[in-house]
Amino acid sequence: MPSKQEIRVFAPATVANVACGYDVLGFAIDSPGDEIVVRHSDKPGLQITKITGDGGKLPKDPAKNTAGVAALDLLKHLGMLDHGIEMEIHKKMPFGSGLGSSSASAVAGAYAVNKLIGEPLSKRQLLPFAMAGEASADGAWHADNVGPCLLGGIVFIRSNEELDIAQIPAPKNLWAAVVHPDIEILTKVAREILPKEIPLENATQQIGNLGGLICGLIQEDYGLISRSIHDVIAEPRRQKLIPDFYKAKRAALSAGALGFSISGAGPSVFALCEGEEIARKVGIAVEKVFSAIPVNCQVHVSKINPRGVHVVEG
Repeated sequence: MPSKQEIRVFAPATVANVACGYDVLGFAIDSPGDEIVVRHSDKPGLQITKITGDGGKLPKDPAKNTAGVAALDLLKHLGMLDHGIEMEIHKKMPFGSGLGSSSASAVAGAYAVNKLIGEPLSKRQLLPFAMAGEASADGAWHADNVGPCLLGGIVFIRSNEELDIAQIPAPKNLWAAVVHPDIEILTKVAREILPKEIPLENATQQIGNLGGLICGLIQEDYGLISRSIHDVIAEPRRQKLIPDFYKAKRAALSAGALGFSISGAGPSVFALCEGEEIARKVGIAVEKVFSAIPVNCQVHVSKINPRGVHVVEG
């Protein structure tokens, strides 16, 4: 048993889809995120003893809690379901934000418990357990939030079924401006409005954009990145769920953004930018559009977070 009797971890927010990478591309940002604390207990099994920041919405039953499910799945795999562990969950992300809130909890739960019991598995080996936790919340099985939250950086998913993923290097001066307007969009609704069939022309265009974006990221070609951040499948249908979306997009591009789209199922939106100064200008420009509606919003400006989930002190 490790000498450390208590572990506190932070799991960051993520941007999924990244415009043209529906369900197969995502990246981590520095904040917001969730914190989970775990410690050894004399009482057998996993207990969730405290939850903050959830407004009383989350269950303390580990089998019904995203973080708990991920941790239980890991402990079952290791044959350690009777190992005594106490867990505290500190939600610091809004629900239904399009920033991977349930993914952050699932990743933090699996990662924290793995650390506490001596780190028998690598980060990458924790992927299926974190996925099980997220799936318990929304029923979906796609790693474009869980992958970057766990591993950090930009993650491409070749196959969600096989969890075949690869990390893509982020250009040194690539920044994200992420804006979360205070409106609610249910992921179920956002998925239901998507087309069941896609015209060949749109599919070809989307594949070209995804390939261009990946090449641009690897080659640090900001022009190619900018030409490639275009979603011709989900964004045209989901934009109606976000007030003044295209006004916000025009404001972001006018302020110098490389590209702008919806984060995950929304309502959060994001822009990729070359440099911190432009990212901050873009964040302010988009915030002004939402404030004029009026809709309150939170702005997060961040480089691509290379660490993903990690242990924090205190």
